[in-house]
Amino acid sequence: MSEERFGEFVLVRWHGDGHVAELALDRPKAMNAVSTEMARSIAGACAALGADRDVRVVVVTSTHGRAFCVGADLKERNSFSDADLVRQRPVARGAYTGVLELPVPTIAAVHGFALGGGFELALSCDVIVADPTAVVGLPEVSVGVIPGGGGTQLLPRRVGAARAAELIFTARRVEAPEARELGLVDVLVEEGRDREEALALGARMAANSPVGLRAAKKALRLGFGMDLRAGLEVEDAAWRSVAFSGDRAEGVAAFSEKRKPQWPGE
Repeated sequence: MSEERFGEFVLVRWHGDGHVAELALDRPKAMNAVSTEMARSIAGACAALGADRDVRVVVVTSTHGRAFCVGADLKERNSFSDADLVRQRPVARGAYTGVLELPVPTIAAVHGFALGGGFELALSCDVIVADPTAVVGLPEVSVGVIPGGGGTQLLPRRVGAARAAELIFTARRVEAPEARELGLVDVLVEEGRDREEALALGARMAANSPVGLRAAKKALRLGFGMDLRAGLEVEDAAWRSVAFSGDRAEGVAAFSEKRKPQWPGE
């Protein structure tokens, strides 16, 4: 397993044959609170992973035993002038959009606290795997702001407008069983196994065509929220982008010959 550090607070590990990349939040002294420096590192890591054609799946994890991420670094924010906050805003946004715009499937492995921006990082992923210690929520209105890392847009897309409104307006924290029931997380696993299970799920995804995975994600993301006819046009364009690819030819040949595909990735 190879690894590379992006700044002080983000560690990327490549697993197995390098098709599954783990983006580990690694600021344990602050429970992974997202500082300006950490936000830059998350964005930089995502840019590198998005450009790596060998990467088929990204799993976002935490090295802290009791938290995925507690959100923005409020201690740092407390020292900001208004001008500082304005300057920092695009840097902060870059972390969340970096995860959201990764062109490959993404999985969040959540245990402990995933609050505010921490939960928004998880919401930016395609699938959220959590263990029973997970506590999620968007408590921003309780400190005088609003979810600003995509939460007001991503949460209603998961659970509907009314449920999202109730959760955001009350700022309440939701524990793992209710979070699974409400659809705030997708898969609930045994305690301490969120990372392991998320990486295993990532490996199952990564066994499939890299061309197909990227095209399917693009169709899912672009088509969501469109009317059906427009969405089907998005799907058709994505289909055309893979129909004449080397991956499609190899997939059909491997199926016919009853063997494991050797994806060319193009």
